[in-house]
Amino acid sequence: MNNLSFPQIQISQQYGKIGIDADLGRQEIQQPRATQELITTPSVMEIDSNPGHLFIDNSKWHDALGHGPFLEVMNRIYSQSRSIALQGIAKIVEDGNRLAAIHTGENVVAALAKESTEDIDFSEYMYMGDASVDNIDIRYEAGELTIQFQPARVEHNVTINRPQIDYHRGKLDIYMLQYPKVEIIPPQIDMKT
Repeated sequence: MNNLSFPQIQISQQYGKIGIDADLGRQEIQQPRATQELITTPSVMEIDSNPGHLFIDNSKWHDALGHGPFLEVMNRIYSQSRSIALQGIAKIVEDGNRLAAIHTGENVVAALAKESTEDIDFSEYMYMGDASVDNIDIRYEAGELTIQFQPARVEHNVTINRPQIDYHRGKLDIYMLQYPKVEIIPPQIDMKT
Protein backbone atom coordinates (compact mmCIF):
# COMPACT_ATOMS: atom_id res chain seq x y z
CA MET A 1 0.00 0.00 0.00
CA ASN A 2 1.23 3.32 -0.84
CA ASN A 3 1.35 6.08 1.72
CA LEU A 4 -0.59 8.80 0.32
CA SER A 5 -0.23 12.25 1.84
CA PHE A 6 -3.05 14.58 1.63
CA PRO A 7 -2.37 18.25 1.27
CA GLN A 8 -3.20 20.28 4.37
CA ILE A 9 -4.29 23.85 4.68
CA GLN A 10 -2.56 25.84 7.39
CA ILE A 11 -4.66 28.41 9.18
CA SER A 12 -3.16 30.80 11.74
CA GLN A 13 -5.14 33.30 13.66
CA GLN A 14 -3.91 36.42 15.45
CA TYR A 15 -6.11 37.97 18.09
CA GLY A 16 -6.67 41.64 18.26
CA LYS A 17 -5.09 43.57 21.16
CA ILE A 18 -6.50 46.78 22.51
CA GLY A 19 -4.19 49.25 24.25
CA ILE A 20 -5.58 51.46 27.01
CA ASP A 21 -3.63 54.39 28.42
CA ALA A 22 -5.46 55.86 31.43
CA ASP A 23 -4.42 58.38 34.06
CA LEU A 24 -6.50 59.05 37.14
CA GLY A 25 -8.15 62.41 37.52
CA ARG A 26 -6.65 64.85 40.00
CA GLN A 27 -8.60 66.91 42.49
CA GLU A 28 -7.11 69.92 44.30
CA ILE A 29 -8.86 71.40 47.31
CA GLN A 30 -7.58 74.55 48.99
CA GLN A 31 -9.21 76.00 52.06
CA PRO A 32 -8.12 79.60 52.66
CA ARG A 33 -8.04 80.57 56.29
CA ALA A 34 -10.89 82.58 57.66
CA THR A 35 -10.36 86.32 57.60
CA GLN A 36 -10.51 87.96 61.00
CA GLU A 37 -10.91 91.63 61.65
CA LEU A 38 -10.46 93.01 65.14
CA ILE A 39 -11.62 96.55 65.79
CA THR A 40 -10.65 97.82 69.20
CA THR A 41 -12.00 101.00 70.68
CA PRO A 42 -9.75 102.01 73.58
CA SER A 43 -11.18 102.88 76.93
CA VAL A 44 -11.60 106.56 77.71
CA MET A 45 -11.22 108.10 81.12
CA GLU A 46 -12.07 111.75 81.64
CA ILE A 47 -11.09 113.40 84.87
CA ASP A 48 -12.40 116.88 85.53
CA SER A 49 -11.10 118.49 88.67
CA ASN A 50 -11.60 121.88 90.21
CA PRO A 51 -8.73 122.66 92.55
CA GLY A 52 -9.38 123.24 96.21
CA HIS A 53 -8.87 126.70 97.72
CA LEU A 54 -7.00 127.51 100.90
CA PHE A 55 -7.89 130.86 102.46
CA ILE A 56 -5.55 132.33 105.07
CA ASP A 57 -6.65 135.52 106.82
CA ASN A 58 -3.82 136.96 108.91
CA SER A 59 -5.24 140.47 109.26
CA LYS A 60 -5.74 139.97 113.05
CA TRP A 61 -2.10 138.91 113.35
CA HIS A 62 -0.95 142.08 111.54
CA ASP A 63 -3.28 144.13 113.70
CA ALA A 64 -1.79 142.61 116.89
CA LEU A 65 1.68 143.70 115.67
CA GLY A 66 0.48 147.26 115.15
CA HIS A 67 0.17 147.02 111.39
CA GLY A 68 -3.59 146.80 111.22
CA PRO A 69 -5.94 148.71 108.94
CA PHE A 70 -5.43 152.46 109.21
CA LEU A 71 -9.08 153.32 110.00
CA GLU A 72 -9.25 150.80 112.84
CA VAL A 73 -6.03 152.12 114.40
CA MET A 74 -7.32 155.69 114.18
CA ASN A 75 -10.65 154.61 115.71
CA ARG A 76 -8.83 153.03 118.66
CA ILE A 77 -6.74 156.14 119.19
CA TYR A 78 -9.83 158.30 119.00
CA SER A 79 -11.78 156.14 121.43
CA GLN A 80 -8.89 156.26 123.98
CA SER A 81 -8.03 159.94 123.55
CA ARG A 82 -10.73 161.15 125.96
CA SER A 83 -9.47 158.80 128.66
CA ILE A 84 -5.87 159.94 128.05
CA ALA A 85 -6.90 163.59 128.15
CA LEU A 86 -8.68 163.02 131.46
CA GLN A 87 -5.61 161.25 132.81
CA GLY A 88 -3.47 164.22 131.76
CA ILE A 89 -5.82 166.64 133.53
CA ALA A 90 -5.74 164.45 136.62
CA LYS A 91 -1.91 164.47 136.51
CA ILE A 92 -1.85 168.25 136.28
CA VAL A 93 -4.23 168.51 139.24
CA GLU A 94 -2.11 166.05 141.21
CA ASP A 95 1.07 168.03 140.44
CA GLY A 96 -0.69 171.28 141.46
CA ASN A 97 -1.81 169.74 144.73
CA ARG A 98 1.77 168.63 145.41
CA LEU A 99 3.04 172.15 144.75
CA ALA A 100 0.41 173.58 147.12
CA ALA A 101 1.39 171.23 149.93
CA ILE A 102 4.46 173.15 151.06
CA HIS A 103 4.01 171.96 154.61
CA THR A 104 5.16 168.46 153.73
CA GLY A 105 8.73 169.61 153.28
CA GLU A 106 9.11 167.87 149.96
CA ASN A 107 11.06 169.63 147.24
CA VAL A 108 8.22 169.31 144.77
CA VAL A 109 9.80 171.33 141.93
CA ALA A 110 12.89 169.09 141.86
CA ALA A 111 10.74 165.96 142.03
CA LEU A 112 8.52 167.16 139.16
CA ALA A 113 11.57 168.05 137.06
CA LYS A 114 13.01 164.60 137.62
CA GLU A 115 9.73 162.87 136.72
CA SER A 116 9.47 164.91 133.52
CA THR A 117 12.74 163.41 132.24
CA GLU A 118 11.45 159.86 132.58
CA ASP A 119 10.04 158.11 129.53
CA ILE A 120 6.37 158.48 129.00
CA ASP A 121 4.60 155.17 129.60
CA PHE A 122 2.31 154.42 126.73
CA SER A 123 1.49 150.93 128.01
CA GLU A 124 -2.06 151.97 128.71
CA TYR A 125 -2.34 153.57 125.31
CA MET A 126 -3.24 150.55 123.14
CA TYR A 127 -3.77 151.11 119.45
CA MET A 128 -2.91 147.47 118.51
CA GLY A 129 -5.35 144.53 118.32
CA ASP A 130 -5.44 141.68 120.80
CA ALA A 131 -2.62 139.14 120.65
CA SER A 132 -4.01 135.61 120.47
CA VAL A 133 -3.19 132.17 119.12
CA ASP A 134 -6.38 132.41 117.07
CA ASN A 135 -5.29 135.49 115.14
CA ILE A 136 -4.80 133.52 111.89
CA ASP A 137 -7.98 132.16 110.32
CA ILE A 138 -7.50 129.23 107.96
CA ARG A 139 -10.34 127.96 105.80
CA TYR A 140 -10.16 125.29 103.12
CA GLU A 141 -12.73 124.63 100.43
CA ALA A 142 -12.26 121.24 98.85
CA GLY A 143 -12.33 120.99 95.08
CA GLU A 144 -14.58 118.70 93.08
CA LEU A 145 -13.35 115.64 91.23
CA THR A 146 -15.49 114.12 88.47
CA ILE A 147 -14.39 110.85 86.84
CA GLN A 148 -16.12 109.45 83.77
CA PHE A 149 -15.00 106.09 82.43
CA GLN A 150 -16.00 104.47 79.16
CA PRO A 151 -14.80 100.86 78.90
CA ALA A 152 -12.99 99.57 75.84
CA ARG A 153 -14.87 97.66 73.14
CA VAL A 154 -13.63 94.88 70.88
CA GLU A 155 -15.48 93.95 67.69
CA HIS A 156 -14.49 90.58 66.27
CA ASN A 157 -15.61 90.03 62.67
CA VAL A 158 -14.89 86.66 61.08
CA THR A 159 -15.36 86.02 57.36
CA ILE A 160 -15.30 82.34 56.38
CA ASN A 161 -13.67 81.83 52.98
CA ARG A 162 -15.16 79.09 50.78
CA PRO A 163 -12.97 76.18 49.75
CA GLN A 164 -11.47 76.34 46.27
CA ILE A 165 -11.93 73.01 44.46
CA ASP A 166 -10.18 72.35 41.14
CA TYR A 167 -10.64 69.05 39.25
CA HIS A 168 -8.28 68.03 36.45
CA ARG A 169 -9.69 65.22 34.33
CA GLY A 170 -7.56 62.20 33.73
CA LYS A 171 -6.66 60.88 30.32
CA LEU A 172 -8.20 57.79 28.71
CA ASP A 173 -6.77 56.72 25.35
CA ILE A 174 -8.00 53.48 23.78
CA TYR A 175 -6.16 52.29 20.68
CA MET A 176 -5.52 49.13 18.73
CA LEU A 177 -2.28 47.67 19.78
CA GLN A 178 -2.64 44.70 17.44
CA TYR A 179 -5.33 44.14 14.82
CA PRO A 180 -6.88 40.67 14.56
CA LYS A 181 -6.10 38.64 11.50
CA VAL A 182 -6.55 35.19 10.07
CA GLU A 183 -3.87 33.81 7.76
CA ILE A 184 -4.63 30.83 5.54
CA ILE A 185 -1.72 29.12 3.83
CA PRO A 186 -2.79 26.70 1.14
CA PRO A 187 -0.79 23.54 0.69
CA GLN A 188 1.57 23.07 -2.16
CA ILE A 189 0.16 20.71 -4.71
CA ASP A 190 2.51 18.58 -6.62
CA MET A 191 1.10 18.48 -10.07
CA LYS A 192 3.53 15.86 -11.28
CA THR A 193 2.04 12.99 -9.52
